[in-house]
Amino acid sequence: QVQLVESGGGLVQAGGSLRLSCAASGSIFSANAMGWYRQAPGKQRELVAVITRAGRTKYADSVKGRFTISRDNAKITVYLQMNSLKPEDTAVYYCNVGVIRPGGFEDDYRGQGTQVTVSS
Repeated sequence: QVQLVESGGGLVQAGGSLRLSCAASGSIFSANAMGWYRQAPGKQRELVAVITRAGRTKYADSVKGRFTISRDNAKITVYLQMNSLKPEDTAVYYCNVGVIRPGGFEDDYRGQGTQVTVSS
């Protein structure tokens, strides 16, 4: 069984910063791609950032230059440093991890979500 535990969300004023964390635990050999998605009320879920096991990153245009995704492979944890936050960044943020199970099978797992609210 695999669990993803997210933390770091909260309420912040525009221009402020937050750091999200997502730690994976359980029957895990390693992790492949790790990413963050978000969903605002009334909107579709969108990809925020993704990082490969080799450390290559990709960002949504709306967050480039403000958000930084990183990972700790030893801890099987992915982070999202969010700076210069804007009210339009308000959403529930979900982590997604491509978990490689013992035996080599890969499954995608998603965290429970953490609320980020940016006030103007």
